Amino acid sequence: MDTQQEISRGSRVTLHYTLTLENGLEADSSQGGEPLSFTIGDGSMLEGLEVCLLGMRAGQQATFMVEPEQGFGFPDAEAIQVMPRDDFPDDMDLTPGVIIGFTTPAGDEVPGTVTELDEARVTVDFNHPLAGHRLSFAVDILAVQS
Repeated sequence: MDTQQEISRGSRVTLHYTLTLENGLEADSSQGGEPLSFTIGDGSMLEGLEVCLLGMRAGQQATFMVEPEQGFGFPDAEAIQVMPRDDFPDDMDLTPGVIIGFTTPAGDEVPGTVTELDEARVTVDFNHPLAGHRLSFAVDILAVQS
């Protein structure tokens, strides 16, 4: 393991992480599973986390707070859609909290969370589930490659 290589733009980073919400709830973790690997600056990782990782080296551990504006943003009222109940199969589970995959006109898959429903309408929130949250990332840097 090369512990001298610092994380910089374009570095390939392999790490374990634990993501915790401001209320202490663990939202995601790679601990006990496969580590996460990504390239700094390729758009696959939150920029707010990437900035915190710059300058770190393999073998280092740290915890960072990422504010909503550098994380998943703030909830957008326009991302909440009310749809006719008839648009959904009769046997589909539409209880509040259920996440459903929708296909956009461009063919992209986007998740939506059912927030309310009645006999005529289903309200679906297309905001990211972590929008509006301060995120705590605990990281353990396993490898850095240039």
